[in-house]
Amino acid sequence: MHRKMTITLDEAVYEGLYRTVGRRKMSQFIEDLIRPHVADTSLDSGYQAMAADKEREAEAAQWCNALAADMADDATR
Repeated sequence: MHRKMTITLDEAVYEGLYRTVGRRKMSQFIEDLIRPHVADTSLDSGYQAMAADKEREAEAAQWCNALAADMADDATR
């Protein structure tokens, strides 16, 4: 769920933001910048733990390679 918020920016900052990301993308751009500083980082910790599991990563790589091979086979048919 999103919540609406009003913020005040210096005019030069607003103009730079507008030129850089565009009017309809400002909110997402700001959210992406702020999120790592205010949101719970447990998801990041979970991904780091999964990446550290070498056996799981090897199985995932094997699965991805098999899937890519299957897709290549389908494309040649």
